[in-house]
This record gives sequence, structure tokens and C-alpha cells, in this order.
Amino acid sequence: MSRFFRTAGDSDSDSSSSDEEELMSSDDEGPTPKPAAPSEKPALSRFLKNAGDSSSSDEDSSDEESDSSGNEAPKKRPGRRILHGDTSGDDSDEDVKRVVKSARDKRLDEMEATGKVMDNALKINDWVAISNEFDKLARMVQRQQNVSEPVPPFFIRTLASLEGSLTAAVAKDKESKKKMNASNARALTAMKQKVKKTSKEYERELKRFQEDPEAFEKEYQATVAPEITPTPVRTRKPKRDLDKDEEDDDFTTVTKGGKGITFSAENIFKNLQVVQENRGKKNTDRMEQIRILEKLLQVAETPYQHIRVLLALIAARFDYNSSVATHMPFDLWLAAQKEVDQLIAIAAKERGFSIQETVEDYDELAERSPQTEKDGVVRVRGSVMSFVDRLDDEFTKSLQNIDPHGTEYVDRLGDEKVLYSTICRAQALYEIAKQEDPLGRVIMRRLEHIYSKPDPVVLALEASVASSDLKPSVVISSDSKTSLLIHSLCIHLYKSGNSLLRTRAMLCHIYHFALHNDFHTARDMLLMSHLQESIHNADVATQILYNRTVVQLGLSAFRCGLIKEAQATLQDIVATQRVKELLAQGVHQQRYQVLSPEQEKAERQRQLPFHMHINTELLEAAFLVSSMLVEIPLLASIDSEEQRRKVISKPFRRLLDFADRQVFTGPPESTRDHIMQASKALQNGEWEKCRDLIQSIKIWSLMPECTAVKEMLAKRIQEEGLRTYLFTYAPHYNTLALALLARTFSLPLRAVTSLVSKMIWSEELAASLDQAAGVVVFNRVEFTRTQQLAQTLADKVNALVEQNEKALDQKLGISSSWNDRGDGGKGDKRGEQTQERSRRGDRRGGARGGARGGRGARFAQGLGSQMAGNTQRNR
Repeated sequence: MSRFFRTAGDSDSDSSSSDEEELMSSDDEGPTPKPAAPSEKPALSRFLKNAGDSSSSDEDSSDEESDSSGNEAPKKRPGRRILHGDTSGDDSDEDVKRVVKSARDKRLDEMEATGKVMDNALKINDWVAISNEFDKLARMVQRQQNVSEPVPPFFIRTLASLEGSLTAAVAKDKESKKKMNASNARALTAMKQKVKKTSKEYERELKRFQEDPEAFEKEYQATVAPEITPTPVRTRKPKRDLDKDEEDDDFTTVTKGGKGITFSAENIFKNLQVVQENRGKKNTDRMEQIRILEKLLQVAETPYQHIRVLLALIAARFDYNSSVATHMPFDLWLAAQKEVDQLIAIAAKERGFSIQETVEDYDELAERSPQTEKDGVVRVRGSVMSFVDRLDDEFTKSLQNIDPHGTEYVDRLGDEKVLYSTICRAQALYEIAKQEDPLGRVIMRRLEHIYSKPDPVVLALEASVASSDLKPSVVISSDSKTSLLIHSLCIHLYKSGNSLLRTRAMLCHIYHFALHNDFHTARDMLLMSHLQESIHNADVATQILYNRTVVQLGLSAFRCGLIKEAQATLQDIVATQRVKELLAQGVHQQRYQVLSPEQEKAERQRQLPFHMHINTELLEAAFLVSSMLVEIPLLASIDSEEQRRKVISKPFRRLLDFADRQVFTGPPESTRDHIMQASKALQNGEWEKCRDLIQSIKIWSLMPECTAVKEMLAKRIQEEGLRTYLFTYAPHYNTLALALLARTFSLPLRAVTSLVSKMIWSEELAASLDQAAGVVVFNRVEFTRTQQLAQTLADKVNALVEQNEKALDQKLGISSSWNDRGDGGKGDKRGEQTQERSRRGDRRGGARGGARGGRGARFAQGLGSQMAGNTQRNR
């Protein structure tokens, strides 16, 4: 049988290797004979070979393990056989011999191939190809530097030759330059910039290469020569012995470049420097850096080492997620939060160490202690406040990206407890260190977490702080009021020198008062702060907080039964028809406005988490009901079409006009349908139907003290129904019994008498009260056409005078607010004149059927002016 075929019983690996040696040496002896008979098929022998190979699989696998440890010897595959025919010896040698190259040699070959392509492109003046190949070459060099290898001389030589070629190409005459097409000319210009930038980066290597190229190449060879020594073969140890050796030795990690890192207390600062140098570089494994820093933290001994490693480790965790659009993974966030707590605990315990943002330069490779410093304090460059800010921002970002209607959102919201505890610990640290600037920032962070929450949630957060070992100066117990905590935090921020912190603290304080239905205190604070005059100059986040505060103030007035104040407060926000955008609860898409991707991304980043949202449907319901109770009596009181055009609430009037134009009105479905049908019933004097429709709105269940709010609305509907009835039917009566009005609207006789007297006193109703007979005597006042025109002219002139005064104040730069005037006498006099004009307007309006002075004004003017007198009476 021919020696080129193996039998089924041939399973010895030694015999197979000897057969292979005979096969490789057969070419030297002479031409090989052909197979004996055609019936002996090679395919059959190959299958027999595979069948016989199974017995020696264990030996082959052991051979492969030993061969893989050596890099120089080529791998042998004893199971593979090549049938040789009448081929020459040279061809067989080329097929069998293999050359093993290291990764460095492969990279150098790729660079040389790229350089040849650049040379060919340079011959035909193709700068587009040269630019592309140069970018590829630069990436190869960057990858080589990432594995800690020196810059090869080939790259420096190519860079030097490119400089000369570019100089020659630019120095050509203008005629030859015009022959270039546009893309080639742009590529030439781009190459000039690239080569200039790269030459500046490798300026030192270029200078050394130009001085002595041979010495530069010898130095490179000497640098890389030790790395090509063969790696010693490691013998396999039993697993027990291996575990014992690992316990005894220090940690040793091999990086991408093949360099070993020894984790010990002596090498901590060197390893820290290596990690910080690789931070932010391309192709850096961030997770590997985190693992290295975690091992460094385990071997750290002194407090200084712990502080340095923790500062680098927390920063590395935050660097893991470099995208602005996505949030930090939960496990990394929790690990960073625990490490921030550990850093705060070390800084608070070791008073001889201070972490500050700005410190003098110091040797980062040397150990430092309080004994070696002049004043006994080791100042380390870092910022605990920036870590707290980043923790809070990543927590908010995660809530923005999680579905708020799932259980994951609730689970994530539970982490706010540990975050609040970390913020309070940071406050305690800065109180100990007496650093005012970061102390104000951390107090603001604490205030933003509790100002909009109900008392039980705040008490639960404070309970976690009370059980901590490091407490701030202000902590409340479970039986204390949260208003005391908010007040103390705001008082500290009011003394701060940062105007932004003062403004935000004021808004948070007002929001908290409004949330707890202390409307008059919140209103007075907002009007006295004059924030409405300068809020347009603030940043977007502060403007959003201002809008939320105004909305909460309006809802507080509504819950307290102050309908006119609620309508005037909510008017500015709801009338814009962009409520969600102003409250940062959604992105509003306007019809003729298209947001760029950057603008839309910025808008989405400003959105508040779902648990901080103010229900916009509840807000709309409160505003429309308030507008109904103000507008319906006003519509009944006016008697001319020109007066009818004067509206208080344009959104409500627009919805009411639309409802009036409807031919068929079905059962109410939405909140607007309920309110519009209730408005029509109130106009017709059907106050009971109006009350039932308003109380059947389901959104009231989301408002605190729902039952009290519904009772308040029922009482207001009765009173405004009585006013509407008197305005509507006064021309048809000479006298009207008070007892009849009391029975009709289910009100006490005393309440009806008080209400009618108030309307007569404010000149809304031209009538007199006969208490002996218990009736209202109506006095008809009929204006002639001339008197009506004169009244209209007087109103227009009055409005023109007010506009001229405002224009004059803007031109002269004089503010209309009382606290901005130079002399108090002038301000008082002007205030008296304004009040006198408003009183005259009220009298003129009352003569024609109702005083509307001050209605429809802006929040800062209308709310303040019309509440000034009401506050004293309400109190």
C-alpha cells in the first residue's frame, strides 16, 4: 500500500509525525510514484484517517496546549495530509513553510503598505487618496501608542517627506494649480493643516530624526528589542496550589500593552497617574480603569491614599456614561453613591485633610500627611459638591428616561432616600469645614428635594438623616412641622451672596406656603420680592420654577375659595396655551415653528420627573371654573355690545362662544364640556344644575381636601347665581323680596342681605334696600345715546393716558414699582393719583351697571391692586 495513505488502525501520533517527515523529505529524494491502482480513492483514506484519529485526541490536545505557549514555533496539524503529485521541491517548500509574525510586525507591515499607496498617489498628484491614507496611517500610530509602543521611524520618515512634498506642491505656479479639480484642491488644503498639526504633535521626534536618522532608528530598535524575548512556558499547577499562590502574592494585572500593574501601597500613586493619563483617551477601556481603581482602594492604607483613590474612582464611574441623552446604569450609580458617602466620612473624620476645588500645586507621587504641611492641613484637589451635583443630575436623568407608569419608576424613586441622606451628609461636612460657597449649593440641593413634597414624604426623608452618624445642623423630628425646616434652609440662603440661590430659595419658600394653603403669606412674599419684574432675565430653570410657583399660588387661592384671585393668578399661564412647556412637563409643538434636534434635545433635558408634575387637567378645571364664576355675572351686568367685548378671560370666552354656536349639545364628556354646560345653566338661573355639573367632574378627586373644595364651589355657585339673577332681571322689577331670593337660592336671609348690600355699596346694582319691608327697591337709570358715547370716550381717554404714562416711564427708565423710586414723596403722590383714577373709573363703571376696574390686568398689577382691600376684610 502506498505510504501516502493511512490505514484505519494507524492511531499513533508518533507514527503520524514520522510519516509527515518522510512526506516533507520525499521531494529531495526524487519524484514520488503514483498510486498503485485507481480503485484506492483518497477520499476513503481520509475518512479512515479521521476514524483512526479519535484514539489520539487527548495527546493532540496536550500537544496543542504546549505549542500555544510558545510564540516562535509554528503549529503542526498531524491530522492533515497533502497528496503530492509530480511537483517540484520548491513548490512544496512554499506550501509547507509558515512564517509567524508578531502583532507589532503586522502593524508595521500595514503602515508600510499604506505608505506605498501614498507614494503612488503622490506620483499622480492625487491628494484625495493621500488624505485618506494619511488618516488611516495616523489611526494606526494612535493604536500603537495606546498599547504603549514608541512611534515607529517609518511614520516620522513619511511625515518628513510629506512636508517636503506639500511645500513643492504649494510652490508650483498658479497655472498648474488651476488644473486641479475642486475636490483635489480642498484635499491639498486639508493635508496642509493635518501635516502641520501632526508635525507640531511629534515635533520632538521629527527634530531627532532630522538630526540623525540612523541613531533614531537604532534607538527605536533598542526600545522594542526586549519585548521580543520569548515568554517562558508556565507549567500547569494543580488548582489548590494555584489558589494558594494567588493568596500570597500581590495583585498583578496585565494591561493592553502587556505591562503588569502591581497593586500595593507603595505603587498607588504611580498607578493613579497612569490611570489619569489614560482618562479620556480614545480606545480606553473605562470598565477596566474602574476595576483597577477598585483594587487600588483595597490596598490603600493611609487616609490620604483613600481620598486620592476615591476621588479618581468616583470620577471614573461618572466618566463611564459620556452620553448626555442616556442615564448612568443603576449599579454604577449606587456604587458611586456609597463611595461618595465613604469619601465624606473620611473627610469629616480626618480633620487634617481638606478637599478643595482650588489648591496650590503639589507632588502627586509623594505621600502627604498633616505633619509634613505648614499649617497642619493637607489640601487635596477635588470637589465633593461636584460629585453630589452629578449624583443628583444622574438620578433626575434616570427618572426622565424611565416609564413613569411602571414599577421600575417606583423602585428607582426609592433611591431618593439614600441620595437625600448623602446630600445632608455633604451639608454637615461643609458646615464642619466652614466653606460657604459649596454649603449654599448643597443646601439648595436639599431644599429642591423637599419644597414641593407633602409633609409625610418629607418626614420619611428626614428619618433617614436622623439615623445617620453625620448630621447637619438642621434636622427635624417626626412630630415637627416641615415649614420650620423649609424656613431655616431658606433663611440661610437669603444671607448668601449668590443672587441665583436667593431667587430660587424665595420661589421654593413661596411654593411651600402655597402648597399648604397659606395663600396670603405666599402672595405677599411674591409681591414684595418683585421677582415678576426681573424673572425674564433669569435662566430657564429659574423661570420654570417661577411658573410652577405662580400656578401653585393660583391653586392655593382656589382651594381657599378666593375665586377672583385664583382667576387673576392663573390667567397669565393658561392664556398662553403652552402650559406644559412653561411648566417643563412636555415639549409643545407650535404650528409654524420647527425645533432643531439640538433645541429639542435641550427641551427634553429640562423636563421635570413625572412625580413633580402639576396636573394640567386639574389646573385647567380650576381656571375655567374661576373664570365662569367671574365672567357669567359680568356678562349679565353689561347692556351694550361694546362693553361685551371687554373680557377678563379670553380662553373661557372663546370656549363659551364656541359652545353657544353648537346646534346640538350632547351629554358632557370632558372637563370642558361639564364647565361649558354649567356656565349656560348659571346664565339661565339654574344654579342647582350648575352645581351638580361642576361637582360631577372627576378631576376634583386629585385635589387635597376634595370634599371641602366641592362644598366651597357649591356655596360660590349659589352666590354668583344670585348676582347673575339680580343683574339679569333687575330691569323687570320695581321691588324684590329678600325672603324670595333666600328661598330661591337656598341661602340664609342674612347672607342674601349682606350680598345685596355689598352690590349696592360698590355701585354694581342701582337699587336701595328697605330693611323694614325686607325688599330691594330698584332705581332705573336710563342713559341717553349722548351719555353713552360720552362714557365710551371717557374710558378711551383714560386708557390712552395710562398707556402714555407707561411709555414715558419706559423711555425715561423709571420703574413703576414703589421701591425703585428715589424720593418716597413722589412715589406716594403718584400712587395716590393712580388710586384716585381707579376709583373714578369704578364709579363711572358702577353707574352703567358694574365696576370692572382692575380686572384683566397682569398678575403683578391686577392681583396686587384688587387684593389690597380684600385682604383686610378677609382677615
